[in-house]
Amino acid sequence: VAIALLGVLLTFVVSWALSRTILKGEVSTFTLELPPYRPPRILQTLYTSMIDRTLVVLWRAIIFALPAGVVLWISANLMIGGVSLAEHLVNILNPFGLLLGLNGVILVAYIVAIPANEIVIPTIMMLTVLVTGGNGIGAGSGVMFELESGLATLNILTQGGWTLLTGVNLMLFSLIHNPCSTTIYTIYKETGSAKWTTIASLLPVVMGFVVTFFTAQIWRLIAGW
Repeated sequence: VAIALLGVLLTFVVSWALSRTILKGEVSTFTLELPPYRPPRILQTLYTSMIDRTLVVLWRAIIFALPAGVVLWISANLMIGGVSLAEHLVNILNPFGLLLGLNGVILVAYIVAIPANEIVIPTIMMLTVLVTGGNGIGAGSGVMFELESGLATLNILTQGGWTLLTGVNLMLFSLIHNPCSTTIYTIYKETGSAKWTTIASLLPVVMGFVVTFFTAQIWRLIAGW
């Protein structure tokens, strides 16, 4: 409930801030077009829902998600100096991630999962096993897997250095972070503006960094570490 309320609050805060900065003086309108009253057209509605919406969105998801799978596999299997590219990226981003109350694994997972946000958690698990050297889990590097119990998940995350703060800030960042590439493409298609597409993509990331940073600092101040 608190996460949902925070999302609503941030929506109002961003709207208020934009209306007094970038959009100051701009006239905002909302047009609602009501269709004519008529008997239900069941077949036409089903066709529109399946073809114009569901299948089109699924096709876009496939187009954008396929490269993510390729990048994920290559990064986990391409070795540089005996260490995978994914591990190098995790090590580079880890100091910044810890500053935010997250870690390098989470940041790399969100970068890789830009084409499809649904793979964030599986990617986090896969990268955690890769970095910690877990044996006997999954079919190999860069391959996602399914665990049998919540306890097994907890053990992997604990080995990866996760704390309660990590879990809380992951939820916060998941609430605020950038949209997936399919949504970004839709924003550009609807607005026709590279400027607003960029703002819509980067603003949530910046907000996510700010919120998690202050949460981590307050948490550590109260906890005394």
